[in-house]
Amino acid sequence: MRSCRTVTTRRMMSWTLAQTKRGPQGDHSLKRSRAPVRAWEQTLENKSGWSVKANDRAFCNLPEFQKKYLLCLKKSKYAGNGIKTYKYNALTFIPLNLLEQFKRVANLYFLALLILQIIPEITTLPWYTTLVPLVLVLGITAIKDLVDDLVRDSSTSRWFQESKWMNIHVGDVVRLKKNGHIPADILLLSSSNPNSLCYVETAELDGETNLKFKMGLKVTDERLQEEGQLAQFDVCEEPNNRLDKFTGTMCWRKDRFPLDLDNMMLRGCRIRNTDECHGLVIFAGADTKIMRNGGKTRFKRTKIDELMNYMVYSIFVILILVCAGLAIGNTFWYEEVGSKAWYLKDGKDQTASYRGFLSFWGYIIVLNTMVPISLYVSVEVIRLGQSKFINWDLQMYYQEKDTPAKARTTTLNEQLGQIEYVFSDKTGTLTQNIMAFKKCTIAGRTNLSFRDRTRQLTHLDFSWNKYADSKFEYLDHSLVACIRSKKDKETLEFFKLLSLCHTVMLVYQAASPDEGALVTAARNFGFVFLSRTQDTITISEMDQEMTYEVLALLDFNSDRKRMSIILRFPDGRIRLYCKGADTVIYERLSPNSRHKEVTQTALDIFANQTLRTLCLCYKDISKQEFDAWAKKHKDASVAMGNREAALDQVYEQIENNFMMIGATAIEDKLQDGVPATIAKLAKADIKIWVLTGDKKETAENIGYSCELLTDDMQIHYGDDINEKLRIRQASRRDQLPASGRARKKVPDPFFPEPGKNALIITGGWLNEILYEKKKKRRRLRLKRLGRRPASATPQDSTQPIDDWEKESRQVDFVNMACECEAVICCRVTPKQKANVVSLVKKYKKAVTLSIGDGANDVNMIKTADIGVGISGQEGMQAVMSSDYAFAQFRYLERLLLVHGRWSYIRMCKFLRYFFFKNFAFTLVHFWYSFFNGFSAQVAYEDWFITLYNVMYSSLPVLLVGLLDQDVNDKLSRKFPKLYLPGQQGALFNYKNFFISLFHGIFTSLVVFFIPYGAFLQTMGQDGEAPSDYQSLAVVMASSLIFTVNLQISLDTSYWTFVNCFAVLCSIAIYFGIMFDIHSAGIHVIFPSTFTFTGVAPNALRQPYLWLTIILTVGISLLPVIFIQFLCKTIWPSRNRKKYEEEEEEEEEKKKPAPFQRDRRSRRSAYAFSHSRGYADLIASGRSIRRRPAVAQHTAGPHLTDLARSESMQRL
Repeated sequence: MRSCRTVTTRRMMSWTLAQTKRGPQGDHSLKRSRAPVRAWEQTLENKSGWSVKANDRAFCNLPEFQKKYLLCLKKSKYAGNGIKTYKYNALTFIPLNLLEQFKRVANLYFLALLILQIIPEITTLPWYTTLVPLVLVLGITAIKDLVDDLVRDSSTSRWFQESKWMNIHVGDVVRLKKNGHIPADILLLSSSNPNSLCYVETAELDGETNLKFKMGLKVTDERLQEEGQLAQFDVCEEPNNRLDKFTGTMCWRKDRFPLDLDNMMLRGCRIRNTDECHGLVIFAGADTKIMRNGGKTRFKRTKIDELMNYMVYSIFVILILVCAGLAIGNTFWYEEVGSKAWYLKDGKDQTASYRGFLSFWGYIIVLNTMVPISLYVSVEVIRLGQSKFINWDLQMYYQEKDTPAKARTTTLNEQLGQIEYVFSDKTGTLTQNIMAFKKCTIAGRTNLSFRDRTRQLTHLDFSWNKYADSKFEYLDHSLVACIRSKKDKETLEFFKLLSLCHTVMLVYQAASPDEGALVTAARNFGFVFLSRTQDTITISEMDQEMTYEVLALLDFNSDRKRMSIILRFPDGRIRLYCKGADTVIYERLSPNSRHKEVTQTALDIFANQTLRTLCLCYKDISKQEFDAWAKKHKDASVAMGNREAALDQVYEQIENNFMMIGATAIEDKLQDGVPATIAKLAKADIKIWVLTGDKKETAENIGYSCELLTDDMQIHYGDDINEKLRIRQASRRDQLPASGRARKKVPDPFFPEPGKNALIITGGWLNEILYEKKKKRRRLRLKRLGRRPASATPQDSTQPIDDWEKESRQVDFVNMACECEAVICCRVTPKQKANVVSLVKKYKKAVTLSIGDGANDVNMIKTADIGVGISGQEGMQAVMSSDYAFAQFRYLERLLLVHGRWSYIRMCKFLRYFFFKNFAFTLVHFWYSFFNGFSAQVAYEDWFITLYNVMYSSLPVLLVGLLDQDVNDKLSRKFPKLYLPGQQGALFNYKNFFISLFHGIFTSLVVFFIPYGAFLQTMGQDGEAPSDYQSLAVVMASSLIFTVNLQISLDTSYWTFVNCFAVLCSIAIYFGIMFDIHSAGIHVIFPSTFTFTGVAPNALRQPYLWLTIILTVGISLLPVIFIQFLCKTIWPSRNRKKYEEEEEEEEEKKKPAPFQRDRRSRRSAYAFSHSRGYADLIASGRSIRRRPAVAQHTAGPHLTDLARSESMQRL
């Protein structure tokens, strides 16, 4: 017996899991359930393959299906249905996070430093001065990473766990309800529709909102309803990422039944127009096709992070060299001076070399602040603040769906200011995936659906039509008046064709959104599709119901680029209606057809407005002609070989001598602001590649719509690209004997002629570039078998010889594509999308960003340096895997040009200043070493060293990193070229690093030697000479604090009250704390810790010491002020006037040119579906006929009425 338990989620989705009950009589029930299958259980031929038994989870845990996963531990190879998009779990968080953090060289350095400070003979500072900051840094970063991961995990839980998907296992039978999500890859067994027909929406897989139909096997459809036990599913393909292929065999009662993709419902799809269906789980969890296309979750790091690591290496080298030099100095000093001075005897019998060795490690500790551990904490705080600014940005909030922008990571913000390539999906990302009937031309008259300058039009009132769609909008009143008058036969024929010539099913379910838009338009103008059977179609013509007999349905395919329907009218006439691309329709028009020229002109206008066009035509056929053709059609439809080619040939014989009626124009609606956003990003030298699963014509049409492609571009297709790559390959082979296999450093351009270029390539062509590297084991096996070609030159000279040539071909392709202003890759799989991104990252070392909204974009999003998810119509899979998420493509402009640019500038300014202030602070110890015998004595008080980076100099630079702006957001968007320094890495690189180093060296020289000179032979007001070490330390520290805080003031571009307060507060905190720790009261409590008793009050009451501080600060800042004056007045880096002039020139160029008759046409070849439509399904009657049943044997004559009544109710 079986038990069913229903699970309902917040998304109002419910499904029932049916499995073998294991209660107190579990063994007996299990025995009963398995008894019927023992007879065919022995038919299992390959238990190592992918085999599934219905309602038998124990079968999946047999030893034959175990695999190793850790040492000798084994687990079932059948994955559970739980999915994780997070990086850590309770066991792996601490080790993985520490491993990730200790990839930062500075953390490893401070860990080694902590170990050194434990050694008494070496340490000059207490061990806790390093332990506390290190633990603080590791702890804060770990908490931040944990919060990020919990946010990612909570998103997953809301999607899966609450609906209990995690409880599904391979072999379970599930019952799915209408509008429910499919939880795993499931074999369809039966449904409530006739013949187990089930409609699914695959938007999350391929971005297409038109429904696909799935069909259960006849045996499961008929027998599952009455059998208590189900079949065994035997030996199907292993889990893979092929979304377009499935192969398997079902064994039942010793019979074997073939299975293909039409029988499978894939995870991520949704059930539509089907009340209920049953299915068997074949692949679950990570084995499902959607997850196989998802790619791995990668740890992403910014370029600045990588650069900082290299700079820390550089600092290590500098530190070791400086410490080695000081250790050598200590050795010579001890030999020459220290060993001879009796008052320096310490009672230790140590050689000068050993003392120098100890001095080396002592200076490693003293100069450790050259590598600032607080830098990383400050960086994380700044990144967190920048992420919050993105979340709080109301200009990136989409009110219609109540969706704010969301920074799902806090570690990549500054990388947003360095993007060079954007890889975008099309459907749902650039477009709304909504088709709208915009214009039409009927018998040479063009009807408009928009306001023009000559006519003030208002929205039409369709209240006269009870079937009208309230969401449909049209503005031309003359068209409705013409239809309602019923005087213009050509107009009536136009809309009658739209209502009859289609493969739309019940409830207006079309094979493509284009076809649905056309039928909906006809419906609103009074020609309403009501219902259809296998051989009839019923419509309402201006409130008069008419039924036509369908004699033949000639479906669309990508070669024909048209579809036709042959109908017998109630009066006996036979007419063929056809709609298709103008390129194929015009070839088949009758010489007597009218309106050809004027329709061609209208088509050109529509196409240059980036609308998707179709031509409509008809042909009257005599009975004798049709009977002769029908016989040929029947012979072709039962042909055993090349059936499709035979059918196409027969179709050609009837589809000719058409009479033109008119043409339609459909708009594939772009999201708001897409063309403007692409134009702005292009001005910022950001190149946009569109990677889509759509056909080439559709992708090209959208390229023009969003202004990614323009009329002045030279477009190159596959053959042209192959020729250029072949020429480059041949040239390389000719140069090999002379120059070997060394590549040219600067290859010749592929497009030397001036002008803009664009590439449009297909997924099939990409397969020739994205060579899959063979596994080592397979290479060795082929080598043993001698299957490798012996000759070095292949038979096809255009193909690469070896792996080196394959890689060279990839490099050539990337170089060619990167020379172009736009690249469109169509018909690409999710894996190909990710591979294209990887190619650009690999060979161009460029910072990439991928943006998409569907599960088919997840792999691409994870592969790019930055992944952006759009929360659109295709679910939340892309958002859950992304680094940033928002609702509209247009927000990408603000994310990059404003937030990204600001984040990059702020981080670069922060890092330059942080390195400077730490060099200036630390190198004072170096100069002081020349006057203390290189003894590793510190130049400052211990507490000043401890609090310098924490309290005295951190707040102003932190606020600069959070709030600074060189220009406001409006100017950032108005002048996109301000984005270029980030792409070039011009604001933080080794040049800037060494400038900060030399600036710090200069400041440390001034901070040490001016106070030192002031203290030589100096007399105070009281006749005493305050030339002690402690007073010198106070003056140097005070001078340094004033210098670094005023320096950040000079570097601040955007002043607020908070910045001013931070600078003054930092100086006030310094003096407040210094006077406190130099007071007698705290010395009495902690005499060994606070030893500078009374130094600050005594030293700072001397006027000449204040003059010394002022002189030191002035000399330190004077060169900076002078250089900034020169840069801003004589050598400005960004000239606003120049940018404004360039902007005006570009606006002049963008003025539209007058329409030209011979202008190149940009029409999409056909605006219907990406595959064959529903013609076969309709003609077979499988979508209409109910299952045979005793109670229904008399229902046949009423079947049409039943379908019609159901359709009418849903209308």
